[in-house]
Amino acid sequence: MPRLFVAIWPPEEVLEQLAALDRPEVDGLRWTDRPQWHVTLRFLGQVADVAPVSEALSTVDAAATTARLGPALARFGQRILHVPVAGADSIAAGVVAATAGLGRPPDDRPFHGHVTLARSAKHARVDLRPLTGRSVAARWVAGSLCLVESRLSPAGARYTVVQEFPLRPPVQPEAGAAEPVPPQGGGRRRTS
Repeated sequence: MPRLFVAIWPPEEVLEQLAALDRPEVDGLRWTDRPQWHVTLRFLGQVADVAPVSEALSTVDAAATTARLGPALARFGQRILHVPVAGADSIAAGVVAATAGLGRPPDDRPFHGHVTLARSAKHARVDLRPLTGRSVAARWVAGSLCLVESRLSPAGARYTVVQEFPLRPPVQPEAGAAEPVPPQGGGRRRTS
């Protein structure tokens, strides 16, 4: 059965910033690579039939939004080094609402958008604190979401986009307000 999740991808210029970050060798820590850098909106797990998931995602009622990377490297406990990503909460909520009855149950904790940069081995004692705090910041318009299949391997997960779903245009500002940034790429190639 396919192992699925729903995500948005940063565009190339943001991926370039992430690629430029130092990646020191640390025992027990495995760095993710460029094809793995995304923001998971919802993990579905193993799903017998992709068609109902695709159908549900085609109904997501969310507008394109500005995603904000940073402002600095952070960690979730001692296992995950990441960069926070703000601004995708409404898209994630729309995905959860549309797919609530599919796959494994949605997480019952608040959504914390992020790009995972490294993971420590399950029983390794890695102190991630020295790796946090480095400034990194970027903004992009998340104009679509992707249904992704994840295949696990000893070298780390490999992803294939099953289908991409455009989001509706952002709400137009009232007179005198700043103009919205038009949706841009940020889409994903079919395989990684």
